[in-house]
Amino acid sequence: MFWHILIGVGSVVCAIQAIRVHRLLISALWLAGCSALVALLMYLLGSPEIAVIELSVGAGLVTVLFVFAINIAGEEVFAVHSLVPRPVSWLLVAASVVLLTWMTLPTFLSAPVSGPQVGFAEVLWQDRWLDLLLQIVLIFAGVLGVIGLLADEDVDVPEGK
Repeated sequence: MFWHILIGVGSVVCAIQAIRVHRLLISALWLAGCSALVALLMYLLGSPEIAVIELSVGAGLVTVLFVFAINIAGEEVFAVHSLVPRPVSWLLVAASVVLLTWMTLPTFLSAPVSGPQVGFAEVLWQDRWLDLLLQIVLIFAGVLGVIGLLADEDVDVPEGK
């Protein structure tokens, strides 16, 4: 239970840092750290399939796309005023943390489930092979999309024929 709390606090710290920093690239890296910690927490809570998806898409593909978009668009810093007053936003964050704690506390306090423990490799390769195949296809399509966006050459298409 100690590790669950520590990982949860770490993911909240990463999320707050992602909001607080002024450079977009560093914010994207904090967001990737938050996503990786959330994936680790999901794995420890007994959901390895969702953890793999969160890690590959949330911490992997989305981070690559953010970094790519930031490099293309640039990192100009604008002075933008928030629409929500700061005390209201902190109150909403505190309410979310209290609600999340209240909803997950019974999971931490309940007795561990007895029965056969299934290993991560068994779940990934035997039970969820179709999901894994879909993940591979999505990541491959994302990589091809990024490569297509990075192509600088103009291709001349001959008219006629």
